[in-house]
Amino acid sequence: MTDQPSDAILVVGPGWVGDMVMAQSLFRALKREAPDRAIDVIAPSWGQALLERMPEVRHTFTLPVAHGELGLIRRWRLGQALKRLLHARAIVLPRSAKAALIPWIARIPKRTGYLGEHRYGLLNDIRPLNRERTYRTVDRFVALAESNASKFAQFGTAQFGTGTNPPPIEPPQLISSSDQQQATLAALGLNGRFGTGTILTLCPGAEYGPAKRWPAGYFAALAREYLERGWQVGLLGSDKDSELAQAIASEAPEVIDLTGETTLSQAIDLLAASTVVVTNDSGLMHIAAATPASVIALYGSSDPQYTPPLSHHATVIYRGLECSPCFERYCPLGHLNCLRGITPDYVTHTIDQQLSQLS
Repeated sequence: MTDQPSDAILVVGPGWVGDMVMAQSLFRALKREAPDRAIDVIAPSWGQALLERMPEVRHTFTLPVAHGELGLIRRWRLGQALKRLLHARAIVLPRSAKAALIPWIARIPKRTGYLGEHRYGLLNDIRPLNRERTYRTVDRFVALAESNASKFAQFGTAQFGTGTNPPPIEPPQLISSSDQQQATLAALGLNGRFGTGTILTLCPGAEYGPAKRWPAGYFAALAREYLERGWQVGLLGSDKDSELAQAIASEAPEVIDLTGETTLSQAIDLLAASTVVVTNDSGLMHIAAATPASVIALYGSSDPQYTPPLSHHATVIYRGLECSPCFERYCPLGHLNCLRGITPDYVTHTIDQQLSQLS
C-alpha cells in the first residue's frame, strides 16, 4: 500500500455473479479513459475468483459481511485500512446505504452512485437513475464512469431519442487460457473424459427461482440429442442445482455431472472450453457470455432487454408472452408457458443455425 496521492478508483461491486461480470464493462470504460489508472474492487467472498480473471482490476478487497448484514465494525475496519490507498474516487454500484459506508469511512474525496436509500452525505456525487434512458443494467454501470455529472445527465439512448448516445459498451471478456483450462480438467480428473472434441455444457440452474428454469426433462432431451451426435455433454452449476442435474442425468446417463464439484474459477475455464453453452438467465450465463463459447440463453420470467448476455456469440430465446416478463420467482399463473413453450427441438435448431453462421 502507498501513502502517495493517486488517481485510483475504488468500485463497490454488486452482490450477484452476473452483475459482477457486467461490471467489467465499467472497468473497461474507466481504463479506456485513463489506461494507467488503477481500479480496486470491494466484492463478496466469491468475487476474488471472478475478478482475478479481469485484467483491469488491481486489487480485490473482500467485503467482510454476509449478504444483507450491516457489519458496521467490519466495514469501519476495511474503510480505515483503505485510507492509505488514497483513492481519488469511489463508484458504488449497489443502491443501499450500507454499500456506501466504506468509501465514506475511507474519506474518498468523490463518491459516486445512484440515488438510493438514505445515502445523502455518504455519497457526494449522487446521480438520478433514469430507467428509460439506461434500461439495461450494464448501461447503468458504464454511465457512472462519466466523471462529469452534467454530461451524465445528457445520456440517452437511440431507443428513446433523447439526449446524447450513452458511452460505448465494451463487453466483458474473462481471461481463460488453454493452460488454465487444462489445469482445471486435470484437477477435476476429467482428462480423457471431458474437455476435448465438441462440447455442450448445460447450466440448468437459476438461483432466483423456478420461473427462470427451463424444465429438466427438456435439458435431458437436448443432452440425448447431442450425445447421439458424438458430442461431450456436461452439466454445470452449484450444489443447489444437484437435484436438477440428477433428474437430467437419470434420463441422459452419459452426461458428465459437475454440479457442485467446481470452484467458480474452474467453472469459468469449463465454460470457456465449451463449444456451446445452453443456459437459463443466471450468473453462469453471464460468465459464459464473457468467454468465446457460443451461448444459447433461455429467458422465462426475466427480461432479456434488462440483463442480456453481452456477447456477439449469444442467441436469446424468449417467447415474450402477454404475461412476460413477470420477474417472479414462481410462475404466478402456474403453467410456466414462457419456458415450456421453448421446445428442445427449437433449441437444437437454434444451436445448429448459430454454429453454421460461425463456421
